[in-house]
Amino acid sequence: MAPTSTPAAPFGRVLTAMVTPFTADGALDLDGAQRLAAHLVDAGNDGLVVNGTTGESPTTSDTEKDRLVRAVVEAVGDRAFVVAGVGTNDTAHSAELARQAETAGAHGLLTVTPYYSKPPQEGLYRHFTTIADASGLPVMLYDIPGRSGVPIETETLVRLGEHPRIVANKDAKGDLAAASWALSRSGLAWYSGDDMLNLPLLAIGATGFVSVVGHLVSPELRALLDAYTSGDVTKAAEIHQRLLPVYTGMFRAQGVITTKTALALRGLPAGPLRLPLVELDEAATEQLRRDLAAGGVHL
Repeated sequence: MAPTSTPAAPFGRVLTAMVTPFTADGALDLDGAQRLAAHLVDAGNDGLVVNGTTGESPTTSDTEKDRLVRAVVEAVGDRAFVVAGVGTNDTAHSAELARQAETAGAHGLLTVTPYYSKPPQEGLYRHFTTIADASGLPVMLYDIPGRSGVPIETETLVRLGEHPRIVANKDAKGDLAAASWALSRSGLAWYSGDDMLNLPLLAIGATGFVSVVGHLVSPELRALLDAYTSGDVTKAAEIHQRLLPVYTGMFRAQGVITTKTALALRGLPAGPLRLPLVELDEAATEQLRRDLAAGGVHL
C-alpha cells in the first residue's frame, strides 16, 4: 500500500534526492539501491526521489531508470513516497519516461526545467503540461535556473498550478521574494530544493524538503521540520545553524561527488561515479571530513 498523500504535502515532507549506487565496474547496483533506500527511510525520510540529477540521471539509460524505480518501490514503496525523476530537455522523451515510471510503480514524478535549450515561458508551460498529461501520476516541478538556464516565472507557475496533476514545486531558484509570490498565488505545495534555504523556505510557507544532505542528516532535518511546525522556531534555527558546515561542505564540489564520497566513508552503498563526474581528490576529501565533523557528522 502506498503512503497517504495530502494536498499540503503530496509527497511527504522530508525527501532525499537519492544517489544511484553502482558496482565497482560501474553497473547499476540494485541491491545497494534497496539497502540505501531502506536506510534513508529508517533515518526519517517519508519520500525519496530517484533518477534525479543527484541520481546521475544524465548518464543512466532508460532501462536502468526503470529497473531502479522498480527496485526502490519494492524496498520501501509501502512506507515512503517514491518520486521518479523524468525530466529531460526533450518533451517527448520525458513523457515516455513518465509513462514508464507509472508502470514501474512510482508514486509521483519530478520534472526539471528543460536544460540547455533555454525555451521561452510558453515552451516551459507546454513542456510541463505535456508530461503531466502523459500519465496519471502527480507531478512536482523542479525550478533550478542555475543549471537549466531558464527560471520558471511566477506567472508560469500560477498557470501550471491550474493543471490537476501538477501539485508541487521543488524550488532551487534561490529567490525568496519570487518564491513568496509564486507560493501564495499558485496553490502548489512548495519543497525546498536548496538545503541552505530549508528553514527560510519553511518560513514563507514551504511544506518540506527535497534534500541532498539528507543522505547524512535526515534525523536532523526531520527534527528541524518538527520544531518549526510545532512553533519552536528558536530550536529550528539552532538546528539550522548547527547544520551550516554540512550544507557548506557538501556543496564545495558537485553534490553527487561529495555525497558518494561521504556514503562510501560511512560504509553505505554508493560506488563509483560515471563520467563526466570524477571522484574527490585527497585534499578535498579531507576538507569534506572537516566540514562534516564541524556539523556533527563524523566519517
